[in-house]
Amino acid sequence: MTDSCVFYARMLLENVTNLLAPDDPTRMFSGLNCTRHNMQLNLKTNTSTVCSPQGSVCSGETTSAFDRESCLKDIGTDLSYYYNVLSSQPDSDGTLGSSVLLPLRELMENCFSSSLTDLSSKEASVDHSSTNGFNQRKLLCKIMKGFHVRTITINRAIGYMNLGEHTN
Repeated sequence: MTDSCVFYARMLLENVTNLLAPDDPTRMFSGLNCTRHNMQLNLKTNTSTVCSPQGSVCSGETTSAFDRESCLKDIGTDLSYYYNVLSSQPDSDGTLGSSVLLPLRELMENCFSSSLTDLSSKEASVDHSSTNGFNQRKLLCKIMKGFHVRTITINRAIGYMNLGEHTN
């Protein structure tokens, strides 16, 4: 993991955090108290478990060895998943594209290029015709909250790998 990967991951986290902030100038979630809604996580990966630092006791049991390959694989899978899901959401003013999708794609292109192959083969198709604007924003809020939590985990894992502590 390089310093540039740490930078790309950090920028993505800052942008996601800012979009979820109640005082967000884009007002993406205006009229919707996003903090009161549950989050929607990608449950097909074990990123938080496989990316736990060696000797970590966060999950209640001590992690014996850090599995770099599994961690990188799950991060790449998560990035692809969220890119596909978020790119299928309505984005009339381009806020989602410029604030989230662009930095997400930069992180993928520069640090997880293998995750890019999943983009065209698994394009998420979501039918928005039966969903009203409020419900779409509520769903996006839940997805963004889950993505925020996962982005925090990804930042910690990338920082851990960048420091090389897992090799000691």
